[in-house]
Amino acid sequence: MPAAAGPVGGPRAPGARVGPVRAYAQGVRLLGEGLARYARTPRLMVLGLIPVAVTALLFTAALAGLLFFLGDLATAATWFADDWSPGARNLVRVLVGAAILGAAVLLGVVSFTALTLAIGEPFYERISAHVEEACGGGPEEVQSGFLRSVATGLVDSARMLALTGEVGVALFLAGFLPLVGQSVVPVLAATAGGWFLALELVGIPFSRRGLRLADRRRALRAHRARALGFGTAVFLCFLVPGGAVLVMPAAVAGGTLLARQALGLPTAAGGAGTTSPPPR
Repeated sequence: MPAAAGPVGGPRAPGARVGPVRAYAQGVRLLGEGLARYARTPRLMVLGLIPVAVTALLFTAALAGLLFFLGDLATAATWFADDWSPGARNLVRVLVGAAILGAAVLLGVVSFTALTLAIGEPFYERISAHVEEACGGGPEEVQSGFLRSVATGLVDSARMLALTGEVGVALFLAGFLPLVGQSVVPVLAATAGGWFLALELVGIPFSRRGLRLADRRRALRAHRARALGFGTAVFLCFLVPGGAVLVMPAAVAGGTLLARQALGLPTAAGGAGTTSPPPR
């Protein structure tokens, strides 16, 4: 019998509460668990690499274009510095160029994930379903019709990208600040990117239960440290050349485990073990 989803946010399971640091570490380990489960199914490994490779080619070309025109963009954005001394003008343009690149990376990683999941939905649905079955089973998929399902997915993706864009603009402006823009902002960008990636990567198991983006946000807020640990680990892996191609399918598997924990469902093989510890 398929397991029924608990209330959004998950029931509070018995057991010791865990602190945010330990929960964050558990989130990081979810990526490793996703990789281990995914690696045990060679056929799914091959299927999972196809859509991410296609998307990676598109985004590599886009990144190359951005890097080629980055100097021109920084110059256009700092028109007010044309009459400054060469040293001051060059400094502000380097800062602005770094801010543009940082905001583009944040938006690019999240949109890369959204597009890859859209292109490879049949493949990643199978990976996610395989993980759920190994954990004791998932629910019967909610049937909402093809057009309605597509429209819902597009609306949720648009909202996600809008949220990412808002954060990206804030980080872009903060990137103008000397020292802060080159030290604090990259950490904030990785954290924000990790949160948005976690929201994206639990999308398939949540959609299978008829749950929307608002439900994902509400559920993961109750497991914020764990979600941040998982999402930030994925985000950093995506920054490594070729990392997205290798990690994306495993991230889908890990995202399914995170979703089950957020919904209070077992994640041990065969459905054994306890549910996720209660959120802090």
